[in-house]
Amino acid sequence: MSTAKQVKTWFQIHKWTSLICTAFLLMLCLTGLPLIFHEEIEELEGKPKLAPTMSAETPQLRLEQLAQTVRQQFPQKVIRYTYWDEHEPNTMTFTLSDSLTAPADNYKLVILDSRTANVLEEPKVQEGFMYVMFQLHVDMFMGIGGKLFLGLMGLLFTVAIVSGLMLYSPIMRRFNFGMIRTEKSTRLRWLDLHNLLGVVTVAWATVVGLTGVINTLSEVIVGVWQQGQLAEMVAPYKDEAPLRGRLSPLDQAMNLAQKAAPGMIPSFVAYPGTPYSSQHHYAVFMRGNTPLTERLVKPALVDAKTGQLTDMRDMPWYADALFISQPLHFGDYGGLPLKIIWALFDIITIVVLASGLYLWFARNKATRAQFARMASSNRKQSADQVEDLEILTLGLQKEETHEK
Repeated sequence: MSTAKQVKTWFQIHKWTSLICTAFLLMLCLTGLPLIFHEEIEELEGKPKLAPTMSAETPQLRLEQLAQTVRQQFPQKVIRYTYWDEHEPNTMTFTLSDSLTAPADNYKLVILDSRTANVLEEPKVQEGFMYVMFQLHVDMFMGIGGKLFLGLMGLLFTVAIVSGLMLYSPIMRRFNFGMIRTEKSTRLRWLDLHNLLGVVTVAWATVVGLTGVINTLSEVIVGVWQQGQLAEMVAPYKDEAPLRGRLSPLDQAMNLAQKAAPGMIPSFVAYPGTPYSSQHHYAVFMRGNTPLTERLVKPALVDAKTGQLTDMRDMPWYADALFISQPLHFGDYGGLPLKIIWALFDIITIVVLASGLYLWFARNKATRAQFARMASSNRKQSADQVEDLEILTLGLQKEETHEK
């Protein structure tokens, strides 16, 4: 294939993949900005620490005592999960639902002081500005269908990045890197700026785009884990009837998990009958205690009737890929400095996307003007020549020489 045909092919790929995904990527970039700084925004809003200050020697209550307090105060609800928030010390959060089989969005959060069992807060997480930003960014309020659609847009974005690099490389063989022709037309200046910013952000955009695609597959990944590894771990119980009556103490399950995974920290517990456990087990998910491992979890299954540890395994690679992608997507690994870098690249990407739209509209306007001149002079061109005209207006071939 000749160089001209290669350029034309990459041009078509870049044009259509960019046009299809640009509007949605602009939405993702705009909603992603406040999500990067969600913790800092909460601090600026003056949200105080939930647990009151007490003596450092104040003992922690037993986990089962906290769970029993929740059951007494909310007798119409069942506990599905409990977890610890590293940003809220001396607290324990319970996720309550109408039933163990209720839909995922049927839940209520209750935060207790782990030293006094006092209810500190019943946060309403499904309202407010940050909730709207999060839902728009994750699934556009369309559930798993919206997630998968945004995943497709992420894949198109990745293809647009690759095709953009393939278009930019021929230009850089003839010009210096970072060239911006300020003495030329406005359209050429924006073309050069679009190309330069796109190349500067290519590594970041690729990482964020691919991690975003992985995040949109979270339900699929969890489903594969449930049908695979989790099914293997609970296989000995598949013919047994669901548990009835009183469960073994939650503290016993926690102690067994901590002994089986020394050096790890409890992340959350899934009660029997929930999607992350089985009808017969507590699933205690332990996490690493370093910045690199704190996102990786390891489930321990404890028989909720006998209180015995039955299995504990590392999560499969595809689940670890999801756990790593979630914080990396928002720059949530290196504190505030990395978040600022993420935000700057996000803003630059917004400029790249907006300039791409401008170039497309400007190219169409120039093409229509050229057609009008052709009609007035009774000149005819073949379909291939018309296609070449679009490339010329991008400054990829003869237009650059002509305007010099």
